[in-house]
Amino acid sequence: MIPLSQSIYDLIIQTSTNLPSDVRVAMLKAHNTELKGTKAGLALDTITKNIDMACDLVGPICQDTGMPSFEVKTPVGVDQLEIEELILEMVALATKNGKLRNNSVDPIDGTNTGNNMGPGTPVVHFHQHRKEYIEIKLILKGGGCENKNIQYSLPCELEHLGKANRDLDGIRKCIMHSVWQAQGQGCSAGFIGVGIGGDRTSGYALAKEQLFRRVDDTNPDPVLSNLENYVMDNADSLKIGTMGFGGNVTLLGCKIGKNNRLPASFFVSVAYNCWAYRRLGVQINPSDGSIMKWLYRDADEVKQLHSHLSTGEGQCEASADVSIHKLTAPISEERIREIKAGDVVEIDGIMFTGRDAMHHYMLDHDAPFDLNGGVIYHCGPVINKDAEGKWKITAAGPTTSIREEPYQTIILKKTGARVVIGKGGMGPKTLQGCVEHGAIYLNAIGGAAQYYAECIKEVIDGGCLEFGTPEAMWKLRVESFRAICTMDSHGNSLHKNVLEDSGKELSTFAEKVY
Repeated sequence: MIPLSQSIYDLIIQTSTNLPSDVRVAMLKAHNTELKGTKAGLALDTITKNIDMACDLVGPICQDTGMPSFEVKTPVGVDQLEIEELILEMVALATKNGKLRNNSVDPIDGTNTGNNMGPGTPVVHFHQHRKEYIEIKLILKGGGCENKNIQYSLPCELEHLGKANRDLDGIRKCIMHSVWQAQGQGCSAGFIGVGIGGDRTSGYALAKEQLFRRVDDTNPDPVLSNLENYVMDNADSLKIGTMGFGGNVTLLGCKIGKNNRLPASFFVSVAYNCWAYRRLGVQINPSDGSIMKWLYRDADEVKQLHSHLSTGEGQCEASADVSIHKLTAPISEERIREIKAGDVVEIDGIMFTGRDAMHHYMLDHDAPFDLNGGVIYHCGPVINKDAEGKWKITAAGPTTSIREEPYQTIILKKTGARVVIGKGGMGPKTLQGCVEHGAIYLNAIGGAAQYYAECIKEVIDGGCLEFGTPEAMWKLRVESFRAICTMDSHGNSLHKNVLEDSGKELSTFAEKVY
């Protein structure tokens, strides 16, 4: 491999597997701030363990490695076409080697290319600069948090906040609303990039551009700096907490930029990023292709933080009043009725993955396997064959469950499944389906791909592989797979409660500030 290819490949691998220093500092602060023994505390404990595991194993921090997005700056005269060709080649290689999930899907027929190549995939933007080095920045932003991006056109009416006008106070309301609407579906606690102005396209691009700033930087614009500080000072009071479980930490970073706008348009665009804030950069010597400098991290600092998190200091167990239920499929309805929202559930035995394509398929077809009394895991794993030709899962965190809301009740009734696992919760139809069919919903920790992959001891079989490996149904054998029951068979929903309570807190920000 030529040096430039190696440098690009190293950037991809490190971005997928090793959080940058500034993000680690923010995560460590959150871990130390949250109350131990609570649901949010347990979630943060799992997250910090997962961060360490991903670094040690050089495995994807989260199985959803998103749409790889590169920002490249080159000196005048450098062959940008060659750099783009090498980026595409290295993305395909990283996918083959299990460091990126194959995420490039045709929007019409649903075909997965299997190598992250396809029209518009990956995203590569080029710019020239008057520097002597090549700069390549990469962000891996998963689909769950990408779906919680939001754009406001002012003036508008906002739930709990009333009218947002075309002024600084209207912008403030939009940003606070954007944090609230993400709830746990964006894998909170998260980070936001905000773009004020521009048109619909450039506004979103500006918002995402803010995510390339350091968490600990200071905005040079005093008005925007003040607004960033306001959001950071107040967002945690919404009490959405990690994974939307409720808690003390809801937002880890807020970065705001502005562009001029058209007189007729006033957009506020927000790019929401999950806690697994995967972005790194390198400065490359154009003469020999070697890495001159890493951006967003210092090697000694990473090692120090990683060592601190690995000590187990402050790691928490469930408080004494939290019930822990051990389940092995097939699971009876009577056993399910014993479990209440807030309880911890630990699963051993057989589990089946199934997400968007599988749920749609099962509406009109039988499931590839017998799911009666079983467990459906909303998960699109990173999975490859090992040297012996056996399937091996290397990353397996949950996907956002709300996308299955139109299907889940029907699937519960049709298959007899008793447990659904995902992240971010589900809506009233699924909650009613759990009551009617004796089922529960468990919230696993979003992004904890290495933590859960360790629980998967064997891939027994696969069904509907034509959908692509993330969308296929995989029959797994698991041990000590832990998640929290957030929707029970008696109509109780933690997600509904947090949404309502945080909405009341949001309404306290309705009065004009600026």
